[in-house]
Amino acid sequence: MNLTQMHERLRLELLRRIQRGTLSVSLLARQTGFGQAHLSNFLRSRRQLSLEAMDRILAAQRLTAADLLPAVAGRGERQEDEPGAAPLVSHAAALFEAVIRPSAVQSMLHLPGTALRGVRARASNNRRAWERFVAVRIPAGDAPPMEPVLQPDAVALIDRHYNSLFPYRPNRPNLYAVRQGANLTVRYASFVSSRLVLRPENSAYPVELIEVDPGDTPNDLLAGRVVLVLNEF
Repeated sequence: MNLTQMHERLRLELLRRIQRGTLSVSLLARQTGFGQAHLSNFLRSRRQLSLEAMDRILAAQRLTAADLLPAVAGRGERQEDEPGAAPLVSHAAALFEAVIRPSAVQSMLHLPGTALRGVRARASNNRRAWERFVAVRIPAGDAPPMEPVLQPDAVALIDRHYNSLFPYRPNRPNLYAVRQGANLTVRYASFVSSRLVLRPENSAYPVELIEVDPGDTPNDLLAGRVVLVLNEF
């Protein structure tokens, strides 16, 4: 991993902590002695940090450089390098963890070796440093709006390198894992008048709107495209 990748992984980890409410820019400024504007520019990818500054942030947040490395599989290989395999993780990990740590992996979802080959990516710049494929289980209470596409306790495989609203296939809507507050929901999505429009499969359930905050893009709310749904797993 080079210095640029390390910068990006640190930035994403800090943003994850901010989104989960365990950190704020003002708290980080107090911990490190840096100005809030300086830190905000780093978090928005407008500037990089010196090695000394990175060390201070790592120490303040009780992180080490090893915490920014990709998760490692049992034989010392990266999980993302294992063909046809993806970690099954919690919704929070899928939404906020750029680097999936071993402790976050509930199990490994094994697919045919060619299953993920040739899957096209369309990622925003800051998403390219994320580990790509993760799987999540859909609780029974979250499935009805998307039935019959999603059944209770289905497993959804998410491509986190596809957080674009551009159609993957012509005339077919993309199915996304979307961040709603701190929760993950699976819906069809489009962007209209500064709002992300979430559409269910089951017309008995309402269309939902998410206001996109100034300075953000709708892509920031997309955890990724749902590549595969396993309804009997």
